[in-house]
Formats: sequence, C-alpha cells, structure tokens
Amino acid sequence: MNQSRFINETTINTVLEKHTNSSSNKIDDILAKAKNLKGLDIEEAAALINISSKDNLDKLFQTALYIKEEIYGNRLVLFAPLYVSNHCSNNCLYCGFRHDNTDMERISLDINEVKEETKLILEEGHKRILMLMGEHPAKCSFEYFLETIDAAYSVKDSKGSSLRRINVEIAPLSEEQFEALSHANIGTYACFQETYHEETYKKMHPSGKKANYDWRLNVMDKALKNGLNDVGIGALFGLYDHKFEVLALLQHAKHLDEMYGVGPHTISVPRIEPAQNAPASHIIPYPTSDPDFKKIVAVLRCAVPYTGIILSTRESPAMRNELFNLGVSQISAGSRTSPRGYANAIINPEAQEQFSVNDTRSTSEVIKSVIEQGFVPSFCTGCYRRGRVGQDFMDLAKPGLIKLHCLPNALLTLEEYLRDYADEETKTSGENLIKKEIMNIPSKNRMRKTKEYLKRIDDGENDLYF
Repeated sequence: MNQSRFINETTINTVLEKHTNSSSNKIDDILAKAKNLKGLDIEEAAALINISSKDNLDKLFQTALYIKEEIYGNRLVLFAPLYVSNHCSNNCLYCGFRHDNTDMERISLDINEVKEETKLILEEGHKRILMLMGEHPAKCSFEYFLETIDAAYSVKDSKGSSLRRINVEIAPLSEEQFEALSHANIGTYACFQETYHEETYKKMHPSGKKANYDWRLNVMDKALKNGLNDVGIGALFGLYDHKFEVLALLQHAKHLDEMYGVGPHTISVPRIEPAQNAPASHIIPYPTSDPDFKKIVAVLRCAVPYTGIILSTRESPAMRNELFNLGVSQISAGSRTSPRGYANAIINPEAQEQFSVNDTRSTSEVIKSVIEQGFVPSFCTGCYRRGRVGQDFMDLAKPGLIKLHCLPNALLTLEEYLRDYADEETKTSGENLIKKEIMNIPSKNRMRKTKEYLKRIDDGENDLYF
C-alpha cells in the first residue's frame, strides 16, 4: 500500500477511531462551523459520520439542508444518462457490463441510433445529458466517443429543442486525449474510483486496465492538467465501509482543491444495485443501510458545501424524496442504463442494463413530484455557457454567490418546460411555484429581469439565461 499518495488509509482509520463518540457540544460546534460554508476537515467529518443519537442526526440533517439552500437555493438540476456502448474489457465484480458476462448482448450505437436516443430524451424535456460508454478501447474508441458527442448535439426534437450541455463519464484518458476532450463541447468529466480502499479495489477489479488502482486514482490530476475545467468524483457505496469511503472522498476533494484551486464540481453517491452475472451486486460486501446513506449525503454536503451532489435512479422514489432535503442538488430522471434503452423502453431488464433501476418513473412524473415537494426542477446550463467553470465557478459557489444565478435560471428553464412539455396539472402547480420562488431571488434587479425573461419565454422565446 502506497501511503505517499493523497489517499492515506492509515490517517482515515486513525481519525475514524479517534472520533467514535463525540459529545453533543462538539457536534454543535462542528455544525456551527459548517454553516459558515467553508467546509470541514476529515476529523470534523469523522465526528459527523459517527453520529448515532437521533438528536444529533436531526441537527446534522437540518444543517445539510440549510447549506444546500444557502449555496444553491431551492432547486434540483435534472439530467438523463445516455449509454452509447456496453462493450467493456474490465471485469468489475459489481457491474453488468463486465467482460466475463457472456450473457449480455454487446452493443455500440451507430450515429443514427445516438441521434434517435437523443431525440427521445429531448422529447421528455431534458436539456442536459450524461454520456457514458463501457471501457473497451477497440470496440468503443475515444474517437468514436467524440463523434457521438457531435451527433447528440446536432439533434432537435419536435419542439425545436436541442441539448445544451453534455457531461461525460468515461475511462481515464491519455494526456493527448484529455487535451482533445477539452476542445470538445462538454461540461463536467466524471470518473469514479468506485472504492478508495486499495485491497478491496484489487478484489473488485480482478482484470482489465481498470485493475490498476493508481491509474484510476490519478485520472482527475491528468484531466485538470490537460485542459479540463470541471471534474466529478464518486464512490460506489457497498464495496467497502461507508465511513472510510466518505473520508477518502474528502481527501480526494482536498487534494484537487489544494493542487488546482478547483475541488470536484460534483460528487456522486451511488449504492450497489443488482446486475446480471455480477457477484458483488448480489452479495454486497458492505451493505449501506438507508439511515447510513442519508448520513453520507448530509456529511458530504456539510464538508464540501460547494459541490453538486448527484443522486441516480438506483434509489427508490421514497429515498430520493428524503435525500432532496439532505443536500442532493442534481438528479437523473427517466433513466435507462443500457444502449438503445430509450428506443426500446427498457426498464429494469437485468440482462441488458448496467445495473437495476429503482426509480422507474417517467421524467414528467419525477418533475411533478419535485414540484409538489416545493423544489424547483432545473434544466439550467447557464454557468457552462457563460464561462462560469473551474475556478471561476468555485469563486462563486464557495461563498454562496452562485445562487444569484441558480434560482433565476432554474425558474426560466422550468417555464420553458411547462410551456412545451408539461400536462395541465403540472403547468398549474409549476406556475404557482414560479410565482412563489421568484420572490426569493436575492436581488431586485435580477428579480425584475427574471420576470421580463419569463414573459418573453411565455411569448415563445427560448433559452434565456443569466
């Protein structure tokens, strides 16, 4: 085990043991510090992740919601994943795409299929996607992936809408490939370590290029050194102890912030779900309970207040609804986790998808539910297109100034969705929410301009944003 790298397992284990039973006064002090929006160190996070009393849990959850609202306001960004290939040369024991799953039909979409899938996503009202593919350089090459990005951007739906942002989640690239990707029209580059515990990592990744722990661990350094502005990290909860993984994520975030002035733009928190011929997905090594999962999200929100916390459709509607109040700021909706999934309307056929989906609701059903809970569904891509990326974004997000853009842009994209895609019931509840939330814009000038833009959208204009 190489303890010279920025993930230090000895430190993590020592800190977790040290803070197993913190007093309520200490917890109060840590949560008070968290409300200053400056983040927490791993010792403070260790005290929070070890909380067991209901009183302290309630205070943690209340603090997480406060921080999320202070930074981002009352909005939830929506996106849909688009899988272009399930060919993979790795053998991850938790994934349906693994090389040894010989029962899976292997697919790489041609350009017309990419366009068809994109159009179906657009017809649901989405404006941003996460594009993914398996890790197989020969059968789904980097050059092919760049072509799929261009193809997806070229599509318009029946309303004349097109994608406004494509985030990507693919294997680590070479320096030259990252340089090329930096010139492509993408937003955030995501790649997950899966587990930061080295021994567990080796067990879970027995073969393929992904078996190299350090190759995976250093991907974000390579990305940021070669022209990428925003990166997303994550751990797959269930592979190893969740407390360890949370502190390792914080060590990774601190490393990126100290080295490049840019912490992770997003942190994803997936839990293992069943997948075909993936043994670790059926006998989960370290099952993460619902109470522990809620604590994970809340602690991350307190410790890394500026980051977007992403929640996928792996979770049930009930769990997703709870986590909206604990710091989650981005969610997928109407997801399909296989190539051709949208065209074939594939939901949860374990033989085809990368993992099983628990929230099988349509995008419109998710949006209706989000509005009913008082959150603003957002398709905003304003920061990316205004150049508020990398350190510029962090300079606004860390002190909570990004909310001046987030809430108005969320309302404008919601108005567009209501006009073009919503049923009458959703239109009514959505318009009522807009009237309420517009009063929370923290600037009279911005409020006035937002009202003007809303009227212009209602009159037929598109894509107005700050």
